[in-house]
Amino acid sequence: MPVVRCAPFREAISAGLDGEDPGMPQRWVDEHLAGCAACRGWAEAAAEVTRRARLVPAPAVPDVTAAVLGRLPAARARRSWVDAGLRVALLAVGAAQLAVSLPAFLGAGSGAAPVHLAHETGAWNLGLAACFLVVAARPRLAAGALPFLLSFTAVLAWVTLADLGAGHVHAARAGAHLLLVGGAVLVSALALRARTPGPGPLGAVREWTGRVTSRAGRDGVGTTVRRVPARTLPADPVAEQRAA
Repeated sequence: MPVVRCAPFREAISAGLDGEDPGMPQRWVDEHLAGCAACRGWAEAAAEVTRRARLVPAPAVPDVTAAVLGRLPAARARRSWVDAGLRVALLAVGAAQLAVSLPAFLGAGSGAAPVHLAHETGAWNLGLAACFLVVAARPRLAAGALPFLLSFTAVLAWVTLADLGAGHVHAARAGAHLLLVGGAVLVSALALRARTPGPGPLGAVREWTGRVTSRAGRDGVGTTVRRVPARTLPADPVAEQRAA
């Protein structure tokens, strides 16, 4: 009969030693230990066993650090060379796009409309050159440039092909737009190589729900789990000296 009466308290003591929720207030456990010699002895023995188990040396495992590190440099070197090549190519495209934009600001037109149209075209080319040069210097910004860059490239390619077919534009001027196409391809490649896999929509919802639940527990909303230290019982000097 005493074992049945003491079982819930011993479970709570065991949970406390493991750092888990004891399932009852610690005050109840302390009051029971004060009046139950059997449980006091059991708690002292459990604490000693727990301490000895935690002091057991970890089993030896094979050291694979050298083997793992030996495989990394080659992969990183290949990746760095590819990224460096893409950035250098994008830098060259940006410089060429910058050279295309400068004559529009240096030349003079006949009348206000042609001059303004040349300046407007030069501003677009200058903006594209700045986009290419900045992404070449900071590849992590490549993904942010894609919405504008890809939409502009797609529309310009469509109208250029239509104008070529109708004879509204010369082939030499249409060929100048190949710089834009090449730059868009290079920026897209850098964005793909710099991307990090995300959790997806469902994973993001689960992560947000988990943060809300944990915060609610900390704020006292709903069920709050009370963690207790691993050692909740008074230390037994005799047992500590015997274990040492």
